[in-house]
Amino acid sequence: MSELSYLSGFGNEFATEAIAGALPVGQNSPQRPAFGLYAEQLSGTPFTVPRHAARRTWMYRIRPSARHPTYRRIEAGLLCGPLAEPTPNRLRWDPFALPDAPTDFVAGLATLVANAPAGTTDGITVHVYRANRSMRRVFWSADGEFLIVPQLGRLQLATELGCLEAAPGEIVVIPRGLRFRVGLPDGASRGYVCENHGAALRLPDLGPIGSNGLANPRDFQTPVAWYEDRDEATEVVQKFMGTLWAAEFDHSPLDVVAWHGNCAPYKYDLMRFNVMGSVNYDHPDPSIYTVLTSPTDTPGRANVDFALFAPRWLVAEHTFRPPWFHRNVMNEFMGLIHGVYDGKARGFSPGGASLHSCMNAHGPDAAVTERAMASDLAPEKTANALSFMFETSQVLRASRWALDLPELQPDYDACWDGLPKMFTGRGA
Repeated sequence: MSELSYLSGFGNEFATEAIAGALPVGQNSPQRPAFGLYAEQLSGTPFTVPRHAARRTWMYRIRPSARHPTYRRIEAGLLCGPLAEPTPNRLRWDPFALPDAPTDFVAGLATLVANAPAGTTDGITVHVYRANRSMRRVFWSADGEFLIVPQLGRLQLATELGCLEAAPGEIVVIPRGLRFRVGLPDGASRGYVCENHGAALRLPDLGPIGSNGLANPRDFQTPVAWYEDRDEATEVVQKFMGTLWAAEFDHSPLDVVAWHGNCAPYKYDLMRFNVMGSVNYDHPDPSIYTVLTSPTDTPGRANVDFALFAPRWLVAEHTFRPPWFHRNVMNEFMGLIHGVYDGKARGFSPGGASLHSCMNAHGPDAAVTERAMASDLAPEKTANALSFMFETSQVLRASRWALDLPELQPDYDACWDGLPKMFTGRGA
């Protein structure tokens, strides 16, 4: 795998070349780029968005992307299958089973929930991937950027702009339209994908926190230039409007020799998240754990927030420390990478998932509640769990496949049955 760059920080301009002199100086599209390369721009945002929001990258490649045969529609498997009717019921799944037959990353993608048709300019689709074979083909999505959260096994991602490796406890973001191939150095692999159809993910504003904290820009890594010069048949698969299409190229499309810009893949080690929290009383809102956000035109109303519940110290006094019972206008999809989530004593396992829809009450189960209310509030570190949440402002609908899975727990509601009536007072 190639080296990674920390030099420019998150969202700024990067410049990298695999061959010295491949990047032009002073202009983006010279008449004759060096080494017989072709100039090509990848635009991740409309041309006239405010400059601070613009995402674009100039590539200098061996062959232009336009040189390919006709795409043909292929079977999409469990990807973007039909959605069920919306349900207000709380849902939870056991860890999703790994495949027995040889299955690569694309074949192993299955859609769990979504809140917008593929190809729209907002909303998200959440997939799970389960794979046991490295990809020989190349994949890209025209429908949205991929936020990939590995849970089991490392991923080696070879992209047009360089190579990344992500292990459980790290995340990778692949921009919309960027081609990539996934290798599995550890064999069987499983994880989650948030396909973001809205504004590109970015760091949240910090407000009164100030200039430091949460995810710091310097900790995001972007690959250096790397390329393949292979004249051999390569299947290229694209996701377009929720369907899969394939074309047989006569070369590898991962042939970018140099590039500069800010529409690029990146990875982040979740253990570098600088957790903020209460040091006197009360459990803070989960917004304090936001790693990345896709904003909407309404300030504070996210298309999706990626929130992280990482190891942290709990020191608040006279306080119910676990996540409190709540009803929320947002919709919450949760996954668990490892350990035991502090809001559930049992039933929420690594590789599983849960869905809580807007305004429907949820919170810690009966066992956690009883223990939390009776405990002595000495400083305590939640050091054995890493979980996350895709929180979105639009209602998520489960796929029919997800509701028919044997992993769907039929008795999830029962985890709150043990909450007793403890009221001892009387009204006036």
